[in-house]
Amino acid sequence: MRSLLAALLVLTGGAAAAEAPLPSPLEAGWQGKPVCEKLSENAAVRTLRCTFAPGTGHERHFHAPHWGYILTDATMRITNAQGTSVRQLKAGDWWWSDGFAWHEALNIGTTTGIYLIVEPKPR
Repeated sequence: MRSLLAALLVLTGGAAAAEAPLPSPLEAGWQGKPVCEKLSENAAVRTLRCTFAPGTGHERHFHAPHWGYILTDATMRITNAQGTSVRQLKAGDWWWSDGFAWHEALNIGTTTGIYLIVEPKPR
């Protein structure tokens, strides 16, 4: 049995290990340090504040459906399954996302970016 499992891992390039669940934005950090903090949580919603100094990123993580709001300008490099893009985040901008399997980010600008993530909970 152990030989069969080892053979499968070799044939799939270790895909079984790659299926480990990714962290949420709150659990994910950067170089062992958190970047998001929980501001509020109740039965209906969780609100996070995420802060990215220049050169700080957010390791690969998933997102449930959420609403986001930019508090301070920043230039972020975002990588996901579709590729890599650079986004100029402007204070006062907002977005809605139906969620996604994964992405990772890095502040490549000269200002600290701060934004809120509001996650409605399933009912």
